[in-house]
Amino acid sequence: MTPPPHPSSLIPHPYSVFTPGGKTVAVFPNASGDLQARAAAAGAPLSVFVEAADMTGVSLRVFTPTQEKGSSDSGALAALAFLQTQGGLLDVMDVRMGGEVTPAQLCGGEWLLRQGDVRVTQAPAADLSPLGLEVRSVQVASAGRPTLVVEVADLAALEAFMPDAEAVAAVNRATGTTGLVLYTPGGPDRAEVSFRAFGPLRGFLEDGASSNMFACLVGVLGAGGQLPTDTNMLRGAQRRPGAPSRLTAQFTAAPDGAADVWVGGRAERLSP
Repeated sequence: MTPPPHPSSLIPHPYSVFTPGGKTVAVFPNASGDLQARAAAAGAPLSVFVEAADMTGVSLRVFTPTQEKGSSDSGALAALAFLQTQGGLLDVMDVRMGGEVTPAQLCGGEWLLRQGDVRVTQAPAADLSPLGLEVRSVQVASAGRPTLVVEVADLAALEAFMPDAEAVAAVNRATGTTGLVLYTPGGPDRAEVSFRAFGPLRGFLEDGASSNMFACLVGVLGAGGQLPTDTNMLRGAQRRPGAPSRLTAQFTAAPDGAADVWVGGRAERLSP
């Protein structure tokens, strides 16, 4: 007969991911019982349950307070940060969640998740005036989902932008994309680039910390020769109003012109 889980494994461990700002994730060391009910009671926007863990990989299930979420980079980073404090993890391992396997690596004290090869193409001619922005460049990048990546005039213009779901969706449809990234070089706290990420066609207006969209931006910067030449790391400041986040990317140019990009960030334990 299997013994019941120790009570301590039923208590969530709260983490802030992509700090400062970022996302709050409740990490549960045990995946028994009614996971949806436990996630609803956790009081966090996202809960991650550790089904299995060893030196080479972890299996996770991720829930919002109302439903299971197939996969989540924020959930994975929080779980890896928690498990690291327990010891026994290698610096390179696989994360299994939502039927997918994602390689992860520890780099400079931060866990990074592989986003895959990012491919960049010229954006089709389209009317971007619904955005109401001075546009400096436009590209399409994809790390599994096509994203329109637009450079704006400066940080002030980026932070002043007021998104309209219909306008963003119209621009996405006109360009055959499903997401929109606005960016400008530089940023607070020595960030090399600042950006915001929008996705009405993906079910949200603005994301506060998007690994996939940051990877697309890194691909665009690489295609334009704008990545650092003395390092393979890039610091990004995601500037959703009221919820700023910090993301880190590691990049490698592939022979076929694509960029292999890993994205992660800090995950810090919060006081219960």
